[in-house]
Amino acid sequence: MTSPERQPLLHDLAVTLAAPTVVLSGPDGNLDAASPGAGVQGLFHADIRALSLLRVTLRPDHAPSGEHAGKAPPPAGRDGEAEGNTEGPGADEPGTGGEDWLPTVAVMTATDGPGRSRFVGLAQSLGDAVPDPTVRVDRRRTVTPGRLAERLTVRSTATTPVHLAVRVEIAGDLVTLEHTKAGLPPRSPAEPRSELLPGGGMLRWGNQAVAVAVSAPGATPDAERSTLTWTLTVKPGENVDLHLAVEVSDTAAVVTAADDRPTWQRPDVTADDRRLPALVAQSLDDLHSLRMATAASPGDTFLAAGVPWFFTLFGRDSLWAARMLLPLGTDLARGTLRTLAARQGTRTDPAAEEEPGKILHEVRRDLFDDGQGLRLPPVYYGTVDATPLWICLLHDAWRWGLPAADVEPLLPALTAALGWIDAAARAGDGFLSYIDHTGTGLANQGWKDSGDAARYADGRLAEAPLALAEVQGYAYEAALAGAALLDSFALPGGEHWRTFATGLADRFRARFWVADQQGPYPAMALDGSGRPVDSVTSNMGHLLATGILNAEESAAVAARLAAPDMSDAYGLRTMSSQSGGFGPLRYHCGTVWPHDTAIAVTGLARTGHPRAAARLVEGILAAAPAFDYRLPELWGGDARADTPAPVPYPAACRPQAWSAATAIALMTALTGLEPDVPAGRLRLRPTGPLPVGALTVAGLKVAGGRLDITIGTDGRITSIAAPPGLVVEEHTAPRP
Repeated sequence: MTSPERQPLLHDLAVTLAAPTVVLSGPDGNLDAASPGAGVQGLFHADIRALSLLRVTLRPDHAPSGEHAGKAPPPAGRDGEAEGNTEGPGADEPGTGGEDWLPTVAVMTATDGPGRSRFVGLAQSLGDAVPDPTVRVDRRRTVTPGRLAERLTVRSTATTPVHLAVRVEIAGDLVTLEHTKAGLPPRSPAEPRSELLPGGGMLRWGNQAVAVAVSAPGATPDAERSTLTWTLTVKPGENVDLHLAVEVSDTAAVVTAADDRPTWQRPDVTADDRRLPALVAQSLDDLHSLRMATAASPGDTFLAAGVPWFFTLFGRDSLWAARMLLPLGTDLARGTLRTLAARQGTRTDPAAEEEPGKILHEVRRDLFDDGQGLRLPPVYYGTVDATPLWICLLHDAWRWGLPAADVEPLLPALTAALGWIDAAARAGDGFLSYIDHTGTGLANQGWKDSGDAARYADGRLAEAPLALAEVQGYAYEAALAGAALLDSFALPGGEHWRTFATGLADRFRARFWVADQQGPYPAMALDGSGRPVDSVTSNMGHLLATGILNAEESAAVAARLAAPDMSDAYGLRTMSSQSGGFGPLRYHCGTVWPHDTAIAVTGLARTGHPRAAARLVEGILAAAPAFDYRLPELWGGDARADTPAPVPYPAACRPQAWSAATAIALMTALTGLEPDVPAGRLRLRPTGPLPVGALTVAGLKVAGGRLDITIGTDGRITSIAAPPGLVVEEHTAPRP
């Protein structure tokens, strides 16, 4: 059993998903939540585990010749479909020789596109008694919302017919996601009932809200053992296909599948460095599978934050991911903005951290209780940064071409969000700060929300109330963004927010800057007494693109980010390796988060520091192959010189929305795209000679039209095709 202080491990699981459904299995394709160290394995639909056991095993079938006549599914040739009804024996029935049921030996596991995985296993107990394997089982797994389909192909190159039985053990304990996250063992499976239909066997189970139906054409169901069994004969050189399907419905789920229509434009990317196109391709597959909607607003698509722990709506995560994907279109931004605006705070409720105008942190089915003192209500608002980030996304989406007809209905939410910023700043001595009002919520409410994330340089923990550096940058950017929107849509208040931004920048400059032997830098936060929380962290990287820093300050931040103590890992460390409390596998105190790196790269590129940006881009690209280009939530902050590959953080979500969106954010930063569709302009400022060599991106989307860009090895734009009506401003000279 997992220690109650530690989450189950995730790094070696095979993940197949189509939100809100995901299958987490071992590398052989089997899943068994009761096996040691496998507590999170299962098929989850929304936040309920519909399957806690799915195990395929085989054994020889020694039935007399001819006994299978009319029973076994005929092979129908190479790659043929198995047809006909199977009256297969049960686990202990005669005719199978008494051998143990054995799993196959996994030799291949691979993703095969959105919602698809492939597994190849060897049946070493079957076939010819020769060194080379002669019988294998290929599993093609396909997940669509609410459905798992598997095709099991038994392939034989044996010299004589192979008689075998194939058994599927399948069950579901219907526990919640937080049950598994707490490391608790599975519960007793729900009682199945079997049906023998004309086309084959079926098992069913469920509760008041969840219904699970398992069908297997040609198999014999056994409700007592919760199995489905086929018997078959595979002739030399032939293949036999067996089919299994699991259907799940949940009337109490708060999330549902996204609309079938494409949510964004998928670009074609080529580069001298082939790691970038590979990363983009896998990331877009993962992002497609993370698309989700709420049951209350099924037409508005957003991205679930990550698998498995955050497989729902998270304000901050969904906003950042949508913002990074704006070069592919504004539909995702529109759905995300609408979904969050529909749940914007309207009252003051300390138990939920709700306040008027505030954007939520997360949505769950019910109370979330991790068993360690964290108890969050179903709709929880404990985030200090989602509200300014919502404003920034609305503004940026408008600049990328979100039509005025889509912006205007969101203007009341904009004014409410600005009002929350105003009230929060007044309550926080001029800064946006947070504190957990209940003692059972999140102690830290920025993106680094673990309990030990905020530390002084000597390693001591900082306690709330805390005013985080990056949140002040977001608020500054949101104030100017809000002013621009208010002005453009003939609403009052623009000048107030420009004045607010100027005052916030002045206060930040006076209070947040500290210095050590390496020079000045912004502190991570201010504590409740106004003292700087002076550890050297990646938080400062988020400031660069907000505009709150002047050129001299940006250069100082760039120098700190580029120093080896921050950047010699596989990406940007969350904390300097020289700071007290650093650990390469500490969740927010030394690991590398790819989205964090991408935000810093964006700021470095925008403020004219291409070398520092290139160093961080290379770190991410060096890490990507180790994860088969499916970037996890985070990984270890070990120096690249010390480890030949990034060390996995074993409890990291994978895929994670903002990690997958990192690929697009890096590509955008390298091209220097800065659109202003309302003004009819498109600015391109490549960072100079690119770390990926020559780069072509075809099929981006701006102002509703197609955008193609090619940048040569020298960093100069060699061709561009933009939608009509936009004036393209090219800045091709390499920056210093």
